[in-house]
Amino acid sequence: MTETKIDVSFDFTTDTPSYWENYWDSEMGKSSADPDILSKKMREYHKLVWSKELPNGSFLNLKFGTATQYLTWNEFRFGSDSIATSFRNKRNESLIKKVISAVPNYKEFIESYVRKTYTIGGVIIFPKMMGGINQTRGCNHKIRDRFDLTLECIRRYYNNDDSPLYEALLRNKKFFDLFLDFKGYVDFFFLQDLVDEDYNHVNFLIGNGSFEDSPIPRDVSEYLLWIEKQMQFVEKRNNRIKQHFDLKSN
Repeated sequence: MTETKIDVSFDFTTDTPSYWENYWDSEMGKSSADPDILSKKMREYHKLVWSKELPNGSFLNLKFGTATQYLTWNEFRFGSDSIATSFRNKRNESLIKKVISAVPNYKEFIESYVRKTYTIGGVIIFPKMMGGINQTRGCNHKIRDRFDLTLECIRRYYNNDDSPLYEALLRNKKFFDLFLDFKGYVDFFFLQDLVDEDYNHVNFLIGNGSFEDSPIPRDVSEYLLWIEKQMQFVEKRNNRIKQHFDLKSN
């Protein structure tokens, strides 16, 4: 049965089969199980949270898809994507080894981060397609899966300005048309804490968002700041989602 209430503290790793099994076989910590695909609760929450009126007046009435179709609506096929990233991969092994040495309880630190960011406030949906937003933002060397930089690309898209993701976003024009403008997109997905009050600027968690510098934290201090600010944002977004559902129930 589909949920009718949202627990914004629910940790999607807990209903992802074998998520924590062999997690620490890798020094950096890694799971072979992906909650964005395997967590049933996450898919239920996505359906419940985002099935609502769109800025263009349509109603996004999400349905559970079959086979590889995660969620569907009209001609759209959606997949889940985490908006948190910790850069714990081979490419950044040198930095992460320094973090491991600097953080007294690294395993506890990472597990806390993962559990807090794999809540509904730490995930979002994008249309699924080859060369889509999910895939492109992870592979682009100027983005490296950073959601604050992704949001800056979306802001520029609505202003018809170039960005590292412009072509991928343009392929999803029908999707972005649903929100009319950048404010519509931000408000719909409860992303207000990543922009200023006028919706003219993105609040970058680290760096200045120019796309000229590497998106990866430069050192241990900046890495820890990056992790902290992501968790703060996810908590704020969870609170916004909870407030939205509290108002609906009154």
